[in-house]
Amino acid sequence: MHERTTAANTAILVSLDFGAPDYVESLEELHLLAESAGIQTLALVEGRRQRPDASLFAGSGKVDEIAALVEQHQVPLVVFNHDLSPAQMRNLTAKIKTRVIDRTMLILDIFALRAQSHEGKVQVELAQLKYLSTRLVGMNTDMGQQKYAVGARGPGETQLELDRRKLDKRVQMLQDRLEKLARQREVMRRARNRSDVFSVSIVGYTNAGKSTLFNRLTQSHVYVADQLFATLDTTSRKMFIEGAGQQEGDAAGIGSPSAYSLRVQVVLSDTVGFIRHLPHGLVAAFRSTLEETAQADLLLHVVDANSPERFDQITEVNKVLQEIEAQHIPQILVFNKIDLQGLPAGVQRDEYGRIARIHLSAKTGAGMDELRMALAEMRDARPHAVSRQEWHPLNNELN
Repeated sequence: MHERTTAANTAILVSLDFGAPDYVESLEELHLLAESAGIQTLALVEGRRQRPDASLFAGSGKVDEIAALVEQHQVPLVVFNHDLSPAQMRNLTAKIKTRVIDRTMLILDIFALRAQSHEGKVQVELAQLKYLSTRLVGMNTDMGQQKYAVGARGPGETQLELDRRKLDKRVQMLQDRLEKLARQREVMRRARNRSDVFSVSIVGYTNAGKSTLFNRLTQSHVYVADQLFATLDTTSRKMFIEGAGQQEGDAAGIGSPSAYSLRVQVVLSDTVGFIRHLPHGLVAAFRSTLEETAQADLLLHVVDANSPERFDQITEVNKVLQEIEAQHIPQILVFNKIDLQGLPAGVQRDEYGRIARIHLSAKTGAGMDELRMALAEMRDARPHAVSRQEWHPLNNELN
C-alpha cells in the first residue's frame, strides 16, 4: 500500500551538479525559492553529470529513482533546479507520471504570487505566456486533433494552432498595455526632470534588505519578509535630504546655514531583487519597470553583508544592470545587516575621495545618518545639477 502525501503543495526537488562553481549557492537558493513559493519539500534528489541528457536532462537511472519516490509518496510535483527544454519536460512528465516544472517556472510562479499592482500582474502574465508559447506541444492530449467547437472551426486548424493564436493575441494585448503604462511613466519622469528632482533607485540581490532600507528612509510600510522576491512591484516615494547644497545657497546669497535648513526633494524607488540565472524573459517583461532604474541619477546597491556570497551577488546584480543598460549610472554599495556581525557603521571612500561604500543596518537604523549625508553629497556632485532647492527657515521667520 502506497504512503500518501496529503499536502497538495508537496514536491521533490532535483538538482544536478555539472561542475559549476556556484552549485552549492544555487542549491541553497532552490530551497529558498521553494519555500517562497509555499512548497513543502519531501526529498532532494542530487546527482553529478558532465552534461545534461538530451532526452531526460538527468540520466535514466536518476529519473527512475525520482519516479519511484513519486509513486511511493504520490507526490504531485517535481521541481528541477535547471531550465528544461520543452521535449525534456514532456519526456520527464511521461516517465515520472506527475507534473514537472523547472527553475524558471518556479520563479514565474513566485512572481505571480507576489504581483500586486496592475502593471506587475501584466508583466508576470506576459512572461508566463512567452514561456508557455514554446511548451504548447504535448501539453494537451488532443493537441493534434481537430477542434469542432462552434466558433472555433477553421480550414484544417488544429487545437495547437488555435492555442497559439489565442496566446499570440493575448501576448500582443499585454505588450500594448505595458507600452501605454511605459509612456505614462515617461511623462512622469520628464516632469521630475524638469523639476530637477534627484532620482535614486534601490537595487540589489533578492532578500538583501532593500525594502527595509526603503521603509527606513521614507517612513513607508512596504511589505517586508525574509523570503526571495518579497517585493515585486516597483514602489516610489518622495523624501527630503536635509542640509544638501549649502555651498550653492551661500554663494547665491540666500542666507547663512545657521538660519536656514536646505531641503532637497528625492524620489526613492524600491525595485525587484535579482538572483542567479534570472530568466531573460523576466528581465524583458519587466523592462518597462526597470527603466526607472536605468533612468535614475543614483543607484543604492544594497548588499547583504552577512552573506558569504555577497561579492558573487554583487557581480550578478551588475550583470542585470548591464542588461538593462544601467551599468554607467553612479552607484553606492550599501552593506546592510551589519548588526548580524557586530560591525560598526561608517562610510568608505575611494582614492579620489568619492563615497564608495556605506556600512549600515536598515533594521536598527545604525548608519542611516551617514547614508543621508552620502545622498546629499552625491546630489550636489551630480553633473549639470540645477539649483532648485527648497529653503526652510529654522527660525520660522520666512516661508
